[in-house]
Order: sequence, then structure tokens, then C-alpha cells
Amino acid sequence: MRRRARLKSVSRNKAGEGHKAGPCRRCLVCREVAPKEEMIRFVCGPAEEIVPDVAGKLGGRGLWVHSRREEVEKAVSGGLFARAARRRVRASGDLPERTALLLHQRALNYLGLARRAGQVVAGYEKVCAALKKGADVAVLVEASDGSGDGRDRIESLAPGIAVVDCFGRDDLSLALGRNNVVHAALMSGTLAQRFQLEAARFSGFIPRASTNERVSEK
Repeated sequence: MRRRARLKSVSRNKAGEGHKAGPCRRCLVCREVAPKEEMIRFVCGPAEEIVPDVAGKLGGRGLWVHSRREEVEKAVSGGLFARAARRRVRASGDLPERTALLLHQRALNYLGLARRAGQVVAGYEKVCAALKKGADVAVLVEASDGSGDGRDRIESLAPGIAVVDCFGRDDLSLALGRNNVVHAALMSGTLAQRFQLEAARFSGFIPRASTNERVSEK
């Protein structure tokens, strides 16, 4: 899994406005109330073990934590899941990593669905052509290990469009079914919105890297 990435504007649409907030929940770590889409739901499984419910579909009472690695780590180390559940439950030390893996795969699954629906263009030339033609692009996807020059040129054609750059080229290539994907664009629609939201949740589990740490494309 890629660890070096920067996420920009992932929660904004083309007009720079945030998505409409849905139902809210209180984080059991910081006690702040936030939209469910910014948080992770955890439940107690059959073995009295806390498991991540990233799709929000498992039965049982939900225990909510902001989608940030440090907060999940605090919930584990501080015994906060047991306190919130009001019973003895076990939260394993690898819970943050397991949660990150699930979020990582969930986001890329939406990217793959968008590709199969014909809502993605990939490759530097194709992305530039789509932007120049005024295509209804909602999200730009840039490999975290790609060239800064190519990215800057693409972004100059699309000021204000959301950019997701928390996945490496290997991740993008696998999700999109082609080799060496560095640049891609998603057209407006539900799949683009879901990809943005899931990428935003996953980004909370990635250590930030400064822009000057981006490696050059070879």
C-alpha cells in the first residue's frame, strides 16, 4: 500500500463546494459530531472483537470514530471501544491497519466500477484532451508517485476540480485494467462522488508528504 501521498480538494465538487452533509455521529475519541461519511463505523463481532464496518451494513450498535489513523489508534490504546460499548470487547492492535486496507480497497473498487461504466479516461494525453474539450470531469486522479510536471500541466487546465492523489500508479493500474496509469479523470456522477468520499476517508490513514518529496516519473 502506498504510504506517501498528498490529498487535495478531495471533498469538493467542481464548483469548490462541499458535498451536502447527511446524518451525523459523535466520534467516541474526540467527542466531536461530524457527518457519517467522514467517519468509520465499528461494531462488535461474534467473538466480542471490534471490527471495522466501512460499508456501514453490519448488524449491531455502531461505534463511530473519525476516519483518521491517530484517532483509531487512540480508541484502541485507551480502551475507548469497551467504554463506549459498555462491556468487555477486544480491539486488536492491528485494527488501524485492517481498517486502512478495507478503505483502500473500497475506494479503488469504486474507481474500477467507474471505468467499467465508461466514466473514466486514463493517460496524460486523453485527460488533457477531455479537459480541453470541456468534458464534465468531476475528479482528477494523479498517482502519488507520478511526475509533478505532468500533474501541474493537467491541473492548470482544470482549476477548481477535485484532485485525488493518495494512490500509487500500481494501484491505479490494477483498478483501471491497464499498465502504468499516472493520470486519470472521472466524469461527473454518483460513482465519482463515492470515489471521492472513500478516497477522503482512506487519506486519513496516510502519513502526509510535502509536495517537494514527490518522486519524478521515469
